[in-house]
Amino acid sequence: MKKISIVIPVYNEKDYILKTLERVEKLSFSGLEKEIIVVDDGSTDGTTEILKSLESKYKIIYQNNGGKGAALRAGFTTSTGEIIAIQDADLEYDPAEIVRLIKPIIDGKSEVVYGSRMLGHNPIGHRRYYLGNELISWLTNVLYRSHLTDVETGHKVFKKSILENLNLQENDFGFEVEFTAKILKNQIPILELPISYAPRKFDEGKKINWQDGLKALWLLVKYR
Repeated sequence: MKKISIVIPVYNEKDYILKTLERVEKLSFSGLEKEIIVVDDGSTDGTTEILKSLESKYKIIYQNNGGKGAALRAGFTTSTGEIIAIQDADLEYDPAEIVRLIKPIIDGKSEVVYGSRMLGHNPIGHRRYYLGNELISWLTNVLYRSHLTDVETGHKVFKKSILENLNLQENDFGFEVEFTAKILKNQIPILELPISYAPRKFDEGKKINWQDGLKALWLLVKYR
């Protein structure tokens, strides 16, 4: 039986982590074993204490605030599944979407699937970040001759085997564009499917900022 590893990076999400894990726990994948890996990136708000009480139930990794990219790499290294799905801990992305996103991979139609917020009927949330994501996706398409609509999406699902040739290095939110750029440079097509999205406000814990957007543009040029 094949296995899917769901990697959940988390930093200061004490109000969301149990809800996220509950919803991921309920996911059922026909013909697939499920593995849940949580990477706590140095939380200071009580998230770590919550996770310590769940160590007998999930694979949990602790590290010292290395950033989202570093947390994901730790999760990827620990994973034992042939398929990996990324699930953010804040529930902006519905874990139930993963069941649909992995189908093209199971059917042998794709090696990488992105859940696109732009293809779904979703609220814009923060307009400047919406426009920034559009700019990042546009530059990606110009530089890498792709047709993507949502490079910055947090719902990325892929075969673990593709990681062998990527040599991922970015520790922060730069992971999103590095991952995309290196996949496209390896001439691996990315399939996008529409997903639902529930953007949260900064006072609810949203962490990405405009500086991450500027860095993303630079990284696209760098990795090209």
